[in-house]
Amino acid sequence: MIPGEGIGPEVAAATRRILEAAGVQIDWEELEGRTDKTTERGQLVNQLAVESVRKNHVALKGPMATAIAGGAPSVNVALRKTLDLYANLRPVKNLPGVKSHFDNVDLIIVRENTEDLYSGLEHEVVPGVVESLKSSRRRLRPASAGLRLNTPNATAVKRFTPFTKRTL
Repeated sequence: MIPGEGIGPEVAAATRRILEAAGVQIDWEELEGRTDKTTERGQLVNQLAVESVRKNHVALKGPMATAIAGGAPSVNVALRKTLDLYANLRPVKNLPGVKSHFDNVDLIIVRENTEDLYSGLEHEVVPGVVESLKSSRRRLRPASAGLRLNTPNATAVKRFTPFTKRTL
């Protein structure tokens, strides 16, 4: 577990209590996401946390602070790039008994989160004005197309539709 910063530790503690109340037994390994939380220049990814995620193949991470237009590099972006966590899976499904505009919705949105505005390419042009650079590939990573084969419901996947949104 990487508790995070700001409200992160509180959210992480609440999540632990929920999992314990549900009877889930986890031998937690708790590590900070940053190497040094006391100095801005030292705010780099904690390599022990990275090694733990690689060893355990799982992590629960609370929210981490991200500097805007300067300051320390984003730990969120650094963790994604270091661990090659380019895809954010967002399952979307109708819930029984909940009225919705659409019926029988059952899909997974795969969102790449190391490109576009998630890349952390930004700077302050003049005081108070921040410019963020958008970056994206013309094609999806080859692994993105194969990702559907590794999802829990892979046999139920009937269609895979890759697309991109380009805002001019």
